[in-house]
Amino acid sequence: MRGPRVKPIVIAAGGTGGHLFPAEALAAALLKRGERVVLMTDARSSAAKSEVFSHGEIFTIPGAGVAGRSIVRSIRGLFELVRGVVVARGLLKRLEPSVIVGFGGYPAVAPMLAGRLMSNRPVLILHDQNAVLGKANRLLSRVADQIALSFPRTENVPTGKSISVTGNPVRPAVIAQAKAVYIAPIDDINIAVFGGSLGARIFATLIPAAMALLPPELRGRCAVTMQCPAGEIAAARAAFSACGIRAVLQPFFDNVAVLMAGAHLVVSRAGGSTVAELAVIGRPAILIPLTINADQLANARVLERAGGAVVVEQSAGATALAEAMKKLLQHPQSLVAMAKAAGDVGVTDAVDRLAGLVLHNMAGASL
Repeated sequence: MRGPRVKPIVIAAGGTGGHLFPAEALAAALLKRGERVVLMTDARSSAAKSEVFSHGEIFTIPGAGVAGRSIVRSIRGLFELVRGVVVARGLLKRLEPSVIVGFGGYPAVAPMLAGRLMSNRPVLILHDQNAVLGKANRLLSRVADQIALSFPRTENVPTGKSISVTGNPVRPAVIAQAKAVYIAPIDDINIAVFGGSLGARIFATLIPAAMALLPPELRGRCAVTMQCPAGEIAAARAAFSACGIRAVLQPFFDNVAVLMAGAHLVVSRAGGSTVAELAVIGRPAILIPLTINADQLANARVLERAGGAVVVEQSAGATALAEAMKKLLQHPQSLVAMAKAAGDVGVTDAVDRLAGLVLHNMAGASL
């Protein structure tokens, strides 16, 4: 193992889930190769609970989103961003990293901009998890030296940049379930529902309402495992019980990969990490994109075009969702075909591709 004086690789990622999961996967791969990894993140990050990051070097950088806010909050957000750049630049001067890898979202903005402002600056690599670059990543793509994409045809990518399609790194627990054999339902039908941090509350009413519209013979076979906010569990459980559906409801599951692999059908949002996990494991899905995120609809369409998913927009309501579920559950062989189609587009070595890109640029920076 290399000593602490080795120039680190800085990973800039924040929040929970979408940006942090691929960052965690990359960090684990780099640490395994003997590299020193430093995380720059935001105050709301769950990185301290991560097995990979919790024992390493973590720095919290000030920052806040600017877009989509009131004028007063936008001004405050801009002030926090400037303060974050100043803090990040001071840390970077002390750390002297060879590479900064940004995973998008506002927590990555300050470290990436600070890195760009350094006289002896590190190589800047931006990874995007979605099929369309969001506002923060459109900004960062202008200053990045390399852009790593999860999808070959990603929207809003600027011309003239060095582009690599690496896929979206997934956690080791997901890799352990990669290409798991799919067996069509015979008796019980296992349905896994994942709403994410922003979508679970709506799912708590939408999913039971849709499943109540299924034919009785289907409802009696369904066993649902669903992410559900604590305050909504009692009402959701009662709704499932009223229509004869067995349900396990929890605010959080720490074995998502196992649940996904054991599902005959997954109903979920369409964040970049979720779509990547569905493809790596190879499971049929009904995707309901979060309405405030254009990137989720783009992600969902990619898997739908591949034949691995059906997209139902939230505005279509419970009736449309019930029709989609009934069509799939009454034809188990369609589920088998979708599982194969999803698995065919899964990128199981995305973390190795991204780690290779980082190390290649690191070697170039040291010349």
